[in-house]
Amino acid sequence: MDRIDLFRVYARVVECANFSRAADTLALPRSTVSAAVQELEGRLGARLLNRTTRQVAPTQEGAAFYERCLRLIADMEEAENLFRHAAGGPSGTLRVDVPGRVGRLIVAPALPDFLEAYPQIDIALGVTDRAVNLIEEGVDCVLRVGALPDSGLVARPIGMLPLINVASPSYLARHGVPAAPADLARHNCVNYASPTTGRPAPWEWQEGGATRSQPLRGRVTVNSAEAYIACCVAGLGLIQIPAYDVQAQIAAGELVEVMPDHRPGPMPMTLLYPQRRPPSHRVRVFADWLEALLKPACGLR
Repeated sequence: MDRIDLFRVYARVVECANFSRAADTLALPRSTVSAAVQELEGRLGARLLNRTTRQVAPTQEGAAFYERCLRLIADMEEAENLFRHAAGGPSGTLRVDVPGRVGRLIVAPALPDFLEAYPQIDIALGVTDRAVNLIEEGVDCVLRVGALPDSGLVARPIGMLPLINVASPSYLARHGVPAAPADLARHNCVNYASPTTGRPAPWEWQEGGATRSQPLRGRVTVNSAEAYIACCVAGLGLIQIPAYDVQAQIAAGELVEVMPDHRPGPMPMTLLYPQRRPPSHRVRVFADWLEALLKPACGLR
């Protein structure tokens, strides 16, 4: 293993805080990762990691060396890209994670165009509503919808995603059509529980420039967008959903928009990168392509 590869292995071990997780993200045997760190410590004549049975953490010297490693790796990748650009553009495998419906309805159908434009890039596409850990899982960038916690990641805003209120014709025939928030007390909703927190989100609407909210009763709680829409189509209650997500159901007459004057506020759509790694050329071209794709497809503002 050459020196720059040793640096890459060491950086990943620090980021994952675990030899096994680092080995998994690098597609290397754990023994190879452990041997690489030992070789690096031998070359430097310093102990870089404090090891326990469950995790590892950098020593004071190891933390300082990690920062230097990141700069060296970034410089090397930039130098390599100079020649790759001349030889035909960015290359390598790009690991991306996007929400389930966005991935299935928008990103996956458009990927042939991206792969044709960039024939030397391969895509490892994760499609899940779970908030993946970029560092531990070795993901280059993720697309997130909604407010972001303070994660220490670099955020690239893509746009604001409009939301609407919808229900099925069968539900409205049984319960009536709500016209204003005051009508919600006699209605049911399908609860959507965050895959991360497990807590159902309250019903929200905009009024006088402010966001109002109230809990609605509902007998069904789901934790995926697919199930959320399916339960609404089945007549189990009202839902609040990105407008692009239910275009087909509205066009087919399976869902109807209600309370158009009391929509929830739009949600931010953001692309996130690890803070300590400058985005590679392949990440930058994918981010530009993804933003151009999502703005018209999702009606982003």
